[in-house]
Amino acid sequence: MYMNLQFCLIKTSDKVRWPVLVLAILASVVGSQAIISGTFSIINQSQSLSCFPRVKVVHTSEKIHGQIYIPEINWLLMILCIAVTVGFRDTKHMGNASGLAVITVMLVTTFLTSLVIMVCWHKPPLLALGFLLFFGSVEALYFSASLIKFLEGAWLPILLALILMAVMLVWHITTIKKYEFDLQNKVTLEWLLALGDKLGMVRVPGIGLVYTDLTSGVPANFSRFVTNLPAFHKVLVFVCVKSVPVPYVFPAERYLVGRVGPPGHRSYRCIVRYGYRDVHQDVDSFETELIESLAMFIKLNASYRCSEVSQSEQLEEWEPGLTVIGSNTLRDHASYDLQDSVQHSAASVPAADSPGGTGLESNSSKQVRFFIDSLVVSPEADKQVAEELEALAAAREAGTAFILGHSHVQCKPGSSVVKKLTVVGYNFLRRNCRGPDVVLRVPPASLLEVGMVYVL
Repeated sequence: MYMNLQFCLIKTSDKVRWPVLVLAILASVVGSQAIISGTFSIINQSQSLSCFPRVKVVHTSEKIHGQIYIPEINWLLMILCIAVTVGFRDTKHMGNASGLAVITVMLVTTFLTSLVIMVCWHKPPLLALGFLLFFGSVEALYFSASLIKFLEGAWLPILLALILMAVMLVWHITTIKKYEFDLQNKVTLEWLLALGDKLGMVRVPGIGLVYTDLTSGVPANFSRFVTNLPAFHKVLVFVCVKSVPVPYVFPAERYLVGRVGPPGHRSYRCIVRYGYRDVHQDVDSFETELIESLAMFIKLNASYRCSEVSQSEQLEEWEPGLTVIGSNTLRDHASYDLQDSVQHSAASVPAADSPGGTGLESNSSKQVRFFIDSLVVSPEADKQVAEELEALAAAREAGTAFILGHSHVQCKPGSSVVKKLTVVGYNFLRRNCRGPDVVLRVPPASLLEVGMVYVL
């Protein structure tokens, strides 16, 4: 009877072997693809929040912005899968490892859901506590059962989680320390305004985009730059790219533009905000929108100065502030135009009662023109705006330079062993990840890096 039963079982397994095998392969492909896609999304959001080293993110779809591919992470996952398979050589150990990982994810999800019930859904805390105790107690039993198999393969997900957490902590903590160092060593605006011809400082044609993490003051890398090379561009823009903890930033709220110093200094500050799921623009689109934002800000600033506000209120309220400039309405109001032309154009100032254009004489193959609309109502303001827009157009014709800092992190003498290991780990990650110029898509021909030593 036993032999007949055994024979029947073997015979039945032969009939369904191939269909079940194909079904299992398809199920594993779907499951692994979901895990891989989720890993890509989490890594992308983590690096947007400065919690993970910079890696290459490829957007594989023009319509679905969240569909991404990260080559480095994909190769790392493949190597880990092969290493686990070769190392364990047993489905029992791999099952124990995956079981602990799954139940840990369930525990974390239950805990976070209880927070969502209170914070987002505004339900009573007792309801959240009851949810946590009911589901958490059941999952805690499974978690304790998985921990019994710790030495039989369940140690692997814990080890990988600790390594990943260490990488994220090292990168995030050192990034925060670098920001605090920049904040303490920034230069005042009075120092920037004091730079003039009497100090041997030269203003060269073009636009200088100084990238910094600071939203106020002058970064130390720029002061180091002009100290060793006493020259900077006629139009200076301090660009701060910020990743805010929201998924998306509306285009109408992306740019914050302000003035640094008086209008004659031609210095501005622009804060560009991205959500952690936003797609960063290419350098051409970004440069075009940035110029349009500056032109729109110049007009709004002149319109504000012509309003019924006293001079003291202007100095107290307007100059230190920033103006929100949307990227989706720029072309309707800023009236910025690029035309392919090799002809010379005569510079002209429009009349106050009718919109007009300002041409710029140039030998370049591009002609940049700004139009002044009805935002400005004073003839003097029209003339000032025309001059400032003409200077901006001339600087755009001369070219744009991207000034970035190249950081070198060191420890203070007498630092603890943990701090030294953190700095060593950060320097290792920084050397083996993508640089800020690659992430910001800065063209190498226009890149200028300034070395900066951070003593933490």
